[in-house]
Amino acid sequence: MAGFQAHRINNAGVYLDGNSYLAKAQEIDLGSLKTVMSDFNGLGLIGVVELPDGFEKIEGKIIWNSLYQDAVSKIASPFTSISLQCRSQINVHTSQGRVDELPLVTLMTVTFKEYQLGSYKPREATTFETPFSATSIRQLVGGKETVMLDVLSNIYRVDGKDQLAKYRSNIGQ
Repeated sequence: MAGFQAHRINNAGVYLDGNSYLAKAQEIDLGSLKTVMSDFNGLGLIGVVELPDGFEKIEGKIIWNSLYQDAVSKIASPFTSISLQCRSQINVHTSQGRVDELPLVTLMTVTFKEYQLGSYKPREATTFETPFSATSIRQLVGGKETVMLDVLSNIYRVDGKDQLAKYRSNIGQ
């Protein structure tokens, strides 16, 4: 019997265009895939149901623990998309202790929307928040793709299964 497994993630590394920003980012929020839902009702139905219509925009942010010139060169322009990578580890625990360590990798194509100039107070460290929007995301656990969404290419896969193949065919893509 396998028994209960506890999964825990408690740290991450941030990369912009393949360059490591180890210990420079204080926090990262990768956002979420949020489905756009619309009400559907019709004669003969005793209720209203919600049906999926697509996805909301994907927004996230990085909070930097200081100003880093090499990061500024990537985040200050809203006209350039960059590759953002967040790498972490899933620690798997059972009653026997830690039994596995799985890599969790999230790859995104993002455009930064805001460049914060800073807010300064005496004797307090200044942080810089940089919100972004994403046009594509791909997440892998242990090397296996869990989810992939490319909004501009109409690609959406869950557990490696194409969810939009028929849609792309139907619209002639």
